[in-house]
Amino acid sequence: MRTTVTLDADVEQIIRRRMREKGVSFKQALNDSVREGAAGARPPRAFTSPVFNMGTPSVPLTKALHLAAQLEDEGIIGKMERGV
Repeated sequence: MRTTVTLDADVEQIIRRRMREKGVSFKQALNDSVREGAAGARPPRAFTSPVFNMGTPSVPLTKALHLAAQLEDEGIIGKMERGV
């Protein structure tokens, strides 16, 4: 099928780069790009986060939630005193 398409300059550069890399014609590079795009995007890779051994805790963490609540309360009281 023949058709006329107006390509943005950045898209043309992508097609021309593909032509050079693969050694194919403009028509072939454009067709391959459209096929890949129509097939859908690649599924994203699963997110991974590095894990580090932090050793034995130097303070007992059994009351961490209580400590966090106290700190949050102190922060709220401080804001109320400042009128924020």
